[in-house]
Amino acid sequence: MINSFLLAFAMYSRIPMPRADWSGEKMKYVMCFFPLIGLAVGAAVYGFSLLCSLAGLPELFRASGLTLIPILITGGIHMDGFLDTVDALSSHQTREKKLEILKDSHTGAFAIIFGGVYLTASLGIWSGIRREAMGAMALSFVFSRGLSGMSVVTFRNARGSGMLAAFQSGAEKRITRVVLAFYLLLAGGGMVLLSPAAGGAAAGAGLLAFLYYRYKSYKEFGGITGDLAGCFLQLCELFMGLAAALAGCL
Repeated sequence: MINSFLLAFAMYSRIPMPRADWSGEKMKYVMCFFPLIGLAVGAAVYGFSLLCSLAGLPELFRASGLTLIPILITGGIHMDGFLDTVDALSSHQTREKKLEILKDSHTGAFAIIFGGVYLTASLGIWSGIRREAMGAMALSFVFSRGLSGMSVVTFRNARGSGMLAAFQSGAEKRITRVVLAFYLLLAGGGMVLLSPAAGGAAAGAGLLAFLYYRYKSYKEFGGITGDLAGCFLQLCELFMGLAAALAGCL
């Protein structure tokens, strides 16, 4: 269990961790600890927002920091999946060719364009989220990773190989699903309790994004990959933020 905790943080964050064992047997419960990285991200986001409020810093400065913090803590691993997925989908090639593009380390023009679009949208969304909804938004990072982890131990693998396959084949799936469901209930319930309108809207948007992720992944790729899981997480967080911002305007 400790090794799985270390592996989760070593793989999906830039938070320093002791060396861990990457053998298959020691990777059983990695996804069980994946949402805890969201807890770290959410705590940093909430703390930064509170600091900006206490210091009376400009709203643009606050929104910029809230856009950057998740990427800095995760090292951009999920954003990398988003960019690769954009390149693959923008190619309009066959399923096999799209899967090849996902593995290509080169960055295409569409990835650069939509990377800029994503960051601009995120900046605007954070500037529109009311400060009283920040507690719910902090928990949204746990919620999004609960959904992403659930897809890893539930959805079909498009390739049958790669890092995602290593996590899937080594995972104790039944236990992991139960643990992730607990995270989702706890985080989703907390979001609604802390901010009924914004939190409820954000959780609902996350669930809709999850359903669309499953549909689109199976249609375009025949299943999911690590890049697609990362892309989903980025889009899930973006749409949850958008839903919270819109709910605050009502």
